[in-house]
Amino acid sequence: MKLDVWLLLGAVVVIAAIASVRVAHRSGLPSLLLFLGFGFLLGESGFGIPFDDPMIAQQVGLGALALILAEGGLTTTWSHVRKAVPTAMALATLGVAVSIVVVALAVQGLLGADWRTALILGAVLASTDAAAVFSVLRRLPLPTRLSGILEAESGFNDAPTVIVVVLLSQTGKPVPNVGEFVMHATMELAIGAAVAGLLGPAGAYALRRVALPASGLYPIAVLALTFVAYGGAVLMHGSGFLAVYLTALILGNARLPHRAATRGFAEGAAWLAQIGLFVMLGLLASPLEMPVDVVPGLIAGTVLVLLARPLSVIACAFLVRLARLDDIDWREQAFLSWAGLRGAVPIVLATIPWAAGVGHAEHLFNQVFVIVIVFTLLQGPTLPYVARVLGVATEGEARDLDVESAPLEQLNADLLQVKVPQGSLLHGVEVFELRLPVDAAVTLIVREGRTFVPTGTTRLRSEDQLLVVTTASCREQVERRLRAVSRRGKLAGWYGERGME
Repeated sequence: MKLDVWLLLGAVVVIAAIASVRVAHRSGLPSLLLFLGFGFLLGESGFGIPFDDPMIAQQVGLGALALILAEGGLTTTWSHVRKAVPTAMALATLGVAVSIVVVALAVQGLLGADWRTALILGAVLASTDAAAVFSVLRRLPLPTRLSGILEAESGFNDAPTVIVVVLLSQTGKPVPNVGEFVMHATMELAIGAAVAGLLGPAGAYALRRVALPASGLYPIAVLALTFVAYGGAVLMHGSGFLAVYLTALILGNARLPHRAATRGFAEGAAWLAQIGLFVMLGLLASPLEMPVDVVPGLIAGTVLVLLARPLSVIACAFLVRLARLDDIDWREQAFLSWAGLRGAVPIVLATIPWAAGVGHAEHLFNQVFVIVIVFTLLQGPTLPYVARVLGVATEGEARDLDVESAPLEQLNADLLQVKVPQGSLLHGVEVFELRLPVDAAVTLIVREGRTFVPTGTTRLRSEDQLLVVTTASCREQVERRLRAVSRRGKLAGWYGERGME
């Protein structure tokens, strides 16, 4: 197939996926299900596009997950999740371990699977999905602490689950014991955290002091830094997923230039990654081969949702209460148990043993696919109802203010930065003498490194930097007036760039 045909097909799929997001939003379903449906439609059971390479799917999937995690970190407000971090970390470590053991015991006992396969299935299903959690929970009126726990957990728990799945998928070696798991995971997580702890603050420091020639370069630089963290951590045999998430979290909460543009760019890139990832996974799946794996998948999924997830939440709630770090009541525990959504992460992780040649790994992939589809359909739309029944929803209560650093596009306004050069007749002019239109105002002055809000009688000086807010309709008039005063002084005529009538 020619490149132009692929580009056309890809663009049509992306546009259709974007349109389907509206349907998903209204129905309460994570959009991943519709994206997977597009993959099914394009695959061998639909239009017949062949794709059956788990190695390519694994590599592309891990890269897309890194980008999705970077967006999650960049758009997460630290003050929102700070108090939830102890509980989220417990769920991402102890909770993952409990879930793996419970699912593995059930799969081995009920389905007769060997221990390696049972443990791999438990590990693959242990991670909640950041994209699925964010898409559903950010529309729910939940208390800040509760939503923060789920958001932070979905960001943190990818790293340990990837480590466990990779270790279990090494077919030439025996299944590692508990001590080896703990030592290996601790080392990788420590390296990933160290990389983020060094690169995140260093990157924020550099971006604040390097004046790039175009504002569009800042979002690219921020995302590039998160991938430097990912690649650097992996090369050092550390956790790339933890490094990319923590680096993005640090950068996203630092005082960076063009933060709004950076967040918007990251969200757009993450949406594109999600669409491509889910469509690819839908192409990889073989619907005709799935019927034999439906029953085992439903059994494993039922154990996960009704037994493994609740037990992991209960164990973690007990731990953080014992350590006096948090106190989660039974209603919150019940909601956390039901809100552990699975999405692309388990499906991508299921490609790791398949690509490594683990026996029966293709059936394991199909079972995970069935679990994600069925239980996302079950859990996603019912979360608002469950929240109301358990009394954890906060309808009618005061919500956090939605504060944007520069929402001027929505207000149809522009922010102008004006520097008073040496020799300019703006020097000595008082702010009120600028005679700007009523729809414009000098809102801030930066002078010798000090920032202050001017009054009408504040005199401008050479080398001052002014921030002028103006409506879009009178921006040109404001610029003409400032140029006129700069060249002809306070008595310059209103019109004319050179201060003449």
